[in-house]
Amino acid sequence: MGTVSRPTRRLPDGAADLDLLRRISAGDRSAVADLYDRFRRPAFALARRVLADDVLAEDVLQDVFLSVWRDPSAFDGSRGSVASWLLAMVHHKAVDAVRREESHRRRRTRAEEDLALTAPTRIGDVEEEAVDRVAAERVRTALRALPEAQREALTLAYYGGYTQREVAALTGAPLGTVKSRMLTGMRRLEEMLGTGLPGGTSRADGAAR
Repeated sequence: MGTVSRPTRRLPDGAADLDLLRRISAGDRSAVADLYDRFRRPAFALARRVLADDVLAEDVLQDVFLSVWRDPSAFDGSRGSVASWLLAMVHHKAVDAVRREESHRRRRTRAEEDLALTAPTRIGDVEEEAVDRVAAERVRTALRALPEAQREALTLAYYGGYTQREVAALTGAPLGTVKSRMLTGMRRLEEMLGTGLPGGTSRADGAAR
């Protein structure tokens, strides 16, 4: 009889993701392709949901994975998993792309209108964008103040678009634990922000379906 080879041990998803980042840090280009293959579907789905445009969504993915290749050390394991980090980057860059596209559209529209009529609109746009940026920064700051487990669950659910069952599968936590983390995290965010969040607790409850 020939020698029986021992089966290769498969790393848990989290450990496998960290191993891919270590390979990228060592200059292994194939590791970027492996990371892309692993996360392309959820990352593209998230970008497509934000942008409603396949081409722009693909551009966002290229930008994200190019950023990972250039600076894999940007990942901070104390703030969550590789999955939540990547999806948060995709969401951030997709929102930036929406703002750029909207800005281009607005500039084209303004060029066709009378300067006197559009001046107040310009001021309103700047004020609205400033308010949006302040609100987004407040949410990010509040998220960073949450315990890691709650922050990871909420990031996957609200940035990644995953259901509670999918979050449980990704994090390896029981479904009941994920529900509790999300509910507690949402309540703490509301306390820190001093107001109810859009889609608040009801969205967290409905994500299980």
